[in-house]
Amino acid sequence: MEWGIRHVCLGKGVIIMKQEILSAIEKYETIIIHRHVRPDPDAYGSQCGLAEILRASYPEKKVFAVGKEDPSLQYLYHLDKVEDSTFNGALVIVCDTANAERICDQRYHLGDMLIKIDHHPNEDPYGDLLWVDTSASSVSEMIYELYLFGKEKGLNLNHEAARLLFAGIVGDTGRFLYPSSTEKTFKYAGELILYNFSRTELYDKMYELKSNIVKLNGYILQNFEMNGNGVASMKISKVLLDQYNAIPSEASLLVSSLGDVEGLKAWAFFIEEDDQIRVRLRSKGPVINGVAKMFNGGGHPLAAGATIYSWDEVEKVLSELDKVCAK
Repeated sequence: MEWGIRHVCLGKGVIIMKQEILSAIEKYETIIIHRHVRPDPDAYGSQCGLAEILRASYPEKKVFAVGKEDPSLQYLYHLDKVEDSTFNGALVIVCDTANAERICDQRYHLGDMLIKIDHHPNEDPYGDLLWVDTSASSVSEMIYELYLFGKEKGLNLNHEAARLLFAGIVGDTGRFLYPSSTEKTFKYAGELILYNFSRTELYDKMYELKSNIVKLNGYILQNFEMNGNGVASMKISKVLLDQYNAIPSEASLLVSSLGDVEGLKAWAFFIEEDDQIRVRLRSKGPVINGVAKMFNGGGHPLAAGATIYSWDEVEKVLSELDKVCAK
């Protein structure tokens, strides 16, 4: 597949892009939707919420949501398994994925046409059509906006789609605590909760933690370190994970637990995996995705991720983070 790249502009350009995306959806009989590896609620919410909208709107079409299932998110949705041949002549849509290398299920390039819908900085402009809105709180918010654009043109939003999109918005806004929560975010969320799903049940599934993970969080709160410039850090080794019978993805769920610390500007979690150390970066103001880029990563200005391959690199990351916070 060779991509004819189209960049997104504001105003009328966004309207044209939505129309082109909708026209492509109407054109293709098979639509396959992807998202990023190591998914979060917004990845599942936008991918599977879009799948539900398209199934409700075009029952004659074949719509699939693919990728490796995450056990911690199976309460949201169960993904589809498709053969390679299914991609022949298909429209492929990738949600919530900034870089092509992070697309879960690398068969995305086997389709006939590729659309990127994302809210991360557009540093890897892959695809034939790109709708990138860095002002959006989440891609789930963008998918709801696409529905609003297309509802007079045949798009339908069912209760399951509303549940998924609401979960994605809640997840990526930290329950509406992050600065990315705008008036539009609250407006859309207010409209989504009018659909028939249990917010209580959804919140319980999203935020309940096993007792061993709660105890790991207690360890983190007692043992994190913070310097005079408001930079905090926590190292979570495989030994520590084994001690609490936890896996890296469960430890990653705790990265926001330091957000209420007085005097904190930015922080980093270093979580050891089999062949790398995942770096989770968060900030209360200083822009940190530049630091992530220095260490094989990227992301949002206030929430980013990176990868290092030795504990010796930890101080380098913290040094760069300290420079940002010192300004």
